[in-house]
Amino acid sequence: MRARLGNLGPMAAVAAMAVLLYLPLVVIANYPLAQRALERGAVMDCDGPLACAFSLRNPVVPAPGQLLAGIYNLLLPLDSPSAIPINAFWTGAETLVGLALAALVGFLFAVGLVLSRAFELSVLPWIVASQTVPIIALAPMLVVLLGQYGVQGWLPKAIIAAYIAFFPVTIGLAKGLRSPDSLTLDLMKTYRATTLQTFLKVRLPASLPYLFTAFRISTAAALIGAIIAEMSTISFYGLGKMLSENARASDVVGTWVLMIASAALGILLVACVGWVERLVTPWRR
Repeated sequence: MRARLGNLGPMAAVAAMAVLLYLPLVVIANYPLAQRALERGAVMDCDGPLACAFSLRNPVVPAPGQLLAGIYNLLLPLDSPSAIPINAFWTGAETLVGLALAALVGFLFAVGLVLSRAFELSVLPWIVASQTVPIIALAPMLVVLLGQYGVQGWLPKAIIAAYIAFFPVTIGLAKGLRSPDSLTLDLMKTYRATTLQTFLKVRLPASLPYLFTAFRISTAAALIGAIIAEMSTISFYGLGKMLSENARASDVVGTWVLMIASAALGILLVACVGWVERLVTPWRR
């Protein structure tokens, strides 16, 4: 408990600094826009560009009152199909399914990389090359391809999320499986342990810290993949769908609110990964 409270101190300090910098950022970003609007004769219910910087209809950075109003409008009612909670639920579900698929694929690849040098030399370059393909171009093509086989709805978006997320899992788990020192592996040989026994009793437990570090990175990557997939394809739900709609409507305040909601969802999912890690690796507490 003391360690957790101690970790909250730096986080609180960063949050306080962000709050202190928020108002100056609003002024710096919106002041020139307000000044040009007044020079062009725009009728605004404010006195001077400094005051108008907090009441622009489409600000660069929304003022605190505008941001709170945007949060209220997009958050309530909670059960509305156009509200953040339901759409965040679907995006989070796609992210978690994508993360599970990435864990399965990454585990198989990592085991192959560790146990077979030939597999590593032949497959690793293609694994690296797969991450250089722009996901915004790949997402529509993958959705069309999967649609020909009847795979529609949220599953293609989860697959796209898995495509982005499997690389950190593969590399992190492979590094973890290689982490046991040679003395430990030689000791298992003296016990006449099989390759499977060595894997389960030595390599796999040693890889868990690396695996959950990779999971944290993959969670953020999977969330980005799910949102991009929702924006790049025909979607009826999800934060990506809402971002696309607000971008087309030039709703700057709504876009900021959705960016904050996406960040909050990412923090929540990464925190869930940390909670699972504490359950799976109690010896690291």
